[in-house]
Amino acid sequence: MAGSSAESVPAAAVGGKRQQFGSRFLRDPARVFHHNAWDNVEWSEEQAAAAERKVRENSSQRVCQEKQVDYELNAHKYWNDFYKIHENGFFKDRHWLFTEFPELAPIQNENHLKDLLSENKSSEVHECRSPEDGPGLTTEEHNCSSNSLGHKTQAPPVEESVIQKLSHLEICADEFPGSSATYRILEVGCGVGNTVFPILQTNNDPRLFVYCCDFSSTAIELVQTNSAYDPSRCFAFVHNLCDEDKSYPVPRDSLDIIILIFVLSAVVPDKVQKALNRLSRLLKPGGMMLLRDYGRYDMAQLRFKKGQCLSENFYVRGDGTRVYFFTQDELDTLFTTAGLEKVQNLVDRRLQVNRGKQLTMYRVWIQCKYRKPLLSTYRETPAPDM
Repeated sequence: MAGSSAESVPAAAVGGKRQQFGSRFLRDPARVFHHNAWDNVEWSEEQAAAAERKVRENSSQRVCQEKQVDYELNAHKYWNDFYKIHENGFFKDRHWLFTEFPELAPIQNENHLKDLLSENKSSEVHECRSPEDGPGLTTEEHNCSSNSLGHKTQAPPVEESVIQKLSHLEICADEFPGSSATYRILEVGCGVGNTVFPILQTNNDPRLFVYCCDFSSTAIELVQTNSAYDPSRCFAFVHNLCDEDKSYPVPRDSLDIIILIFVLSAVVPDKVQKALNRLSRLLKPGGMMLLRDYGRYDMAQLRFKKGQCLSENFYVRGDGTRVYFFTQDELDTLFTTAGLEKVQNLVDRRLQVNRGKQLTMYRVWIQCKYRKPLLSTYRETPAPDM
């Protein structure tokens, strides 16, 4: 269930390998049309004020309550119609994921728990910034221990440490899809598989199993009928993440990674917290949620007309699908209330360029990584159902 506004592939390739965003800066405005995109573009006070005015203007007239009820009750229908029209031709495969989220890459899986146990020895959090990072690219990451830097230590074998750390987990003994896997990834709002299939094609680790779900039955049917779909490595299923009565097909504390790419923005704002609380319980201690979604004052928000606003910063598109535009603080509150710790929360302000039409487009996305605490610091009380 990805957003209907077209996504962009972050940053251009350098030497055959795409760099993380934040690596191409527009220092000379006269060169704006020399590339398709520029990173970490700072907004002037005038531009920020104009964006605020535009949002106030397009929010002044709200969608009537009767239509709002329809958009909620028939949300699945609007998404099914979207995928029936576009099938798998709307979005490109997200190969950029492995640069922005190296946790998904094969080499990362092998040492995932080892790195987490090493990092747990140091609870200090510090601010990491490269000299070229602007104010929008500030991240907070846990200090790396000597293990992650390649120094030799006397730490016990990883398998022994894992057994000690995870011995009390209540993993269901019954068979479930992927029960024999040792590294499990779930993508919520998978659409037609633009994230899932690049993961399966890139990561051949036999211990990996990928789950993917979407609100749209049409989208899941397109995933399951794709030639790249392998039921021995992947399980696709229809799921409404806001449905409190419907459980996921995996037990609690069983997932290493949960991916949320342009999906929370499609959920009614007051239902997001409960959805995240339930997802948080599925993560293993040390597991992470990875998010990329629309940020406040993104070009897509500024383009909405009067009469398309459902509530503050929440809109309906012409096709009936909906979208919310987040701030960093809002997402931080949502994740931390769900019992997770911040690893990364940054704004990607990008200037996209249509060189043919000589157009500039200012995009604002937020990228987050939040981790479930390890057992030594994990609160046994589950996240509240707020």
